[in-house]
Amino acid sequence: MPTIEVILFILAGQYIGIPATIACILFTGILGAYLAKKEGTETLQRVKRQLESGQMPGDAVLDGACILVGGALLLTPGFLTDFLGFSLLFPPLRKPVKFWIKAKIFQKMKSGQFYFIKRR
Repeated sequence: MPTIEVILFILAGQYIGIPATIACILFTGILGAYLAKKEGTETLQRVKRQLESGQMPGDAVLDGACILVGGALLLTPGFLTDFLGFSLLFPPLRKPVKFWIKAKIFQKMKSGQFYFIKRR
């Protein structure tokens, strides 16, 4: 991954120039932090509403996990990590990732590698 990022930095620097490349890196970091905060706040409010109404916030928890990982990726300098981070912050692009996570969890539950303990 670092090798790919360095190659992309070099190509961007050659194509758009070094100052513009640095500006892009800073801009995506700032935009990413803003989007992560906005999406994270909305998700926390949704979790709170679901808990108050007696519902389990399973889907919202997955959203929160995706937002956390997406925000971390956006804070990491690089064009590829920024692309992956932004894709986890936008709800329509996050859906396939959540579907994949759910499928993996159900697969592990079926095989007995992952289970829930019910409290009485």
